[in-house]
Amino acid sequence: MTDDHQAQLEAFRESIDNIDASLVFMLAERFKITQKVGFYKREHNLPPADKLREEHQIERLRALAKSANLDPEFSEKFLHFIIREVIQHHERIREKGSLDKDVT
Repeated sequence: MTDDHQAQLEAFRESIDNIDASLVFMLAERFKITQKVGFYKREHNLPPADKLREEHQIERLRALAKSANLDPEFSEKFLHFIIREVIQHHERIREKGSLDKDVT
């Protein structure tokens, strides 16, 4: 591989690394908020899952994915993964009052 090709590849990889870092920080912020939602739901005796909200979010993200030229199936799978995690957190908060897995 020539130096020019290697330099271009490294530039692409640096951009990917920056995007990955942004995704991690954005997910961390998202989960901070969903944790607050979990405590709110516990306080007000609301169920951990909201199927109607989930359906609306999936429709919304599929539309966003299409407009961004991203595979809507991929975006839906990604959102389902996040929703499952959030619901598990909400269930743990509801049962234990905490996200700490070791709390009994």
